[in-house]
Amino acid sequence: MGAMTNAVALIPSHVMHGRLRPKRNSFRYRVPYLALPEGVLARAGAHGLLSIDRFNLFSVRTADYGHDGKRGAAWVREVLARFDVQGADGEIVLVTMPRVLGLVFNPVSFWLCLDQTRAVRAVVVEVNNTFGERHFYLCRHADGRAIGVEDRITAEKVFHVSPFMKVEGHYVFTFSYDERSFGTRIDLHDAEGLILTTSVAGPRVAATNGRLLRAFLGNPLLMLKVLGLIHYQAVRLWFKGVAHFRKPPPPPEAVTR
Repeated sequence: MGAMTNAVALIPSHVMHGRLRPKRNSFRYRVPYLALPEGVLARAGAHGLLSIDRFNLFSVRTADYGHDGKRGAAWVREVLARFDVQGADGEIVLVTMPRVLGLVFNPVSFWLCLDQTRAVRAVVVEVNNTFGERHFYLCRHADGRAIGVEDRITAEKVFHVSPFMKVEGHYVFTFSYDERSFGTRIDLHDAEGLILTTSVAGPRVAATNGRLLRAFLGNPLLMLKVLGLIHYQAVRLWFKGVAHFRKPPPPPEAVTR
């Protein structure tokens, strides 16, 4: 697998969702994420059990990311320029769930925009819902400083994700990223306070063929599991009597900051 082994990290992650009101509901599951530098994403082809823009056991299709026909890191750099994000002059790394045997549903991916010291200066959070819609939240400090592990970045919620949540309130994002691990927490607050908390976290290890194979064998129906859990939890909320809200039109702007 050569250079790809050294460049791509496997993140065996724990994903947690916890709703606090009006009925408590929570679940936790394991899912493999990958951390892929933009240079890797630019090279189509197979690299052992992982491919870029090719079918494989695990694969990443660049057309799955971006907006309005603009793909991947090039689109992210346009966002950084449009919003005058300073200091993010290093590598861009995509943290995402890969396709498994060609299948994927990615509720959320993270574009980590680094500086020359590999500190995180901005994160573009790419959110997909089950209606085929996509939105981006740009997380950065107004003064351009690096995002520390204790820092909290806020953004107004403008995008419909769950039929059991109104499109109102604001998110609070936290991020942690280094050579050993990745972690993020996304809390949703409404007028009454914290209503939903989610997190993704795990160690970073080299994405060798052996580790990828073990990740697959430990979770061969990954994408069916992710979609199944989403719908199963929706049924649970429905049985608990949680109100259901009609999907509003998507926001007119693709990026919220």
